[in-house]
Amino acid sequence: MKHAPLKLPEVRWLDSARLTAGLDRHPHLDLAAHTRVHAPLPGPDRDALLGLAEALDLSGRGGAGFPFARKAQAVLATADRTGAPPVVVVNGAEGEPASAKDKTLLGRTPHLVLDGACLAAAAFGAEEIVIGVAAGSPGEIAVPAALAERELPCPARTVCLPERFISGESGALIRGVNGLPVVPAPVKARAADGGPGGVRRRPTLLANAESWAQLAVAARLGPDAYAALGTASEPGTVLLTVNRPVAEPLVVEVPTGTPLGPVLDACGLQPGAGVLVGGYHGAWLRPWDAADAPLSRAGLADLGGTLGAGAIVALPDDTCPLGETARVAAWLATESAGQCGPCKRGLPEAAEAMGVLAAGTAEPAVLEDARRALAAAQGGGACSHPDGTARFLLTALEVFSEDLDAHLSGAGCGRPVRGVLPLPPAKGAQLEVDWSRCTGHGLCAVLAPDLMRLGPHGYPTSNSIPVAPWQEHGARRAVNQCPALALRLHRRR
Repeated sequence: MKHAPLKLPEVRWLDSARLTAGLDRHPHLDLAAHTRVHAPLPGPDRDALLGLAEALDLSGRGGAGFPFARKAQAVLATADRTGAPPVVVVNGAEGEPASAKDKTLLGRTPHLVLDGACLAAAAFGAEEIVIGVAAGSPGEIAVPAALAERELPCPARTVCLPERFISGESGALIRGVNGLPVVPAPVKARAADGGPGGVRRRPTLLANAESWAQLAVAARLGPDAYAALGTASEPGTVLLTVNRPVAEPLVVEVPTGTPLGPVLDACGLQPGAGVLVGGYHGAWLRPWDAADAPLSRAGLADLGGTLGAGAIVALPDDTCPLGETARVAAWLATESAGQCGPCKRGLPEAAEAMGVLAAGTAEPAVLEDARRALAAAQGGGACSHPDGTARFLLTALEVFSEDLDAHLSGAGCGRPVRGVLPLPPAKGAQLEVDWSRCTGHGLCAVLAPDLMRLGPHGYPTSNSIPVAPWQEHGARRAVNQCPALALRLHRRR
């Protein structure tokens, strides 16, 4: 089957190509090319597959890093106890703007991902395989085509999800598969236990696209050959998305534990003002720490960082670090589901504070307010979105402390905001304030407290506020009841 050209990053590797094998010769590995590049899979065996994952301590590659063997054992324990066959789910809903590794796997080598999912489904007696992809992503075309090419151990289907940051959260994805709104579940429930946390209340084994591809590679190589690369505690390779300020990003496969410096060198980058590792739920590293930072979960944790989804951005010296961070903070605040206090109040307050700090118009108290809001967000949300966002922003305040001092002094750092941190095109609603009409009545802050904040003189602190879907009702109320007719809700396309 012929495929239209896919708009996906260039792929590179350091040392050895495993997940990326064959992509130097083929833009897309259909089943025929896949079988030429990759050896046959071993037969499905429940105990052997569990033993392999446990021996390698194979961890998830979607951000949380949860051990695959423990997750699979929990699913099988529920299936054995209840008699309900499990469901295997591939999480390919990559809503992280700085990450493209899962899109690349699903778009260019989908059979490798399906190999892992099908092997587990056959070994564990699954009744269905579900692949969640972002609507409009390459996987929306490539995955159904790949499913049609191969024999499957059970029925399989592709589910398209909204391209939002929270769509990749496991609970949100499962709700989407079940036909519910794609937001994290208001009450946490383990997918492995079935019930409300599972697909059709079945025990559900969910892992992201790279995790399934890693399982397929490990099954082919065996534990010893697989562990020939990487570190003793984290064997194998890891996929990274390396973002470049004046070029398309690169997807790079490296052995775990590889220092970050050589990876940046291979991509033509320098640490610059600081390096973000782990994407927008990750952490910033100072440039002198970044060069030798080992790309493993344990190595980055020792530096206060996290591997997360493997997204890397080296911030050049010619852009304003606080301005870049404030752009992303505003976007992350609107990407929340708005179901808990940290998302409804904490993240918007922190985003507004970051914007004021970046503009150089803040008093020192604003900085303390931002830190207080972020500290309160950590660990208190219905999902990991507030916690991850807080880590991203708090480490920015630490790593860019000199720039922060310059902005607090009023002079600023003198650099423009070049938009180096990738964000999707602006869309959704925007609440705009007409200063020529506003009289400082303050009713807007009563009707839409999650959106409008008033300064010391009673006027809104911003004249342009992004509106999340869950905030639109309050925004419309504020517009309709503003006594001065000073508000307008503008929808961006």
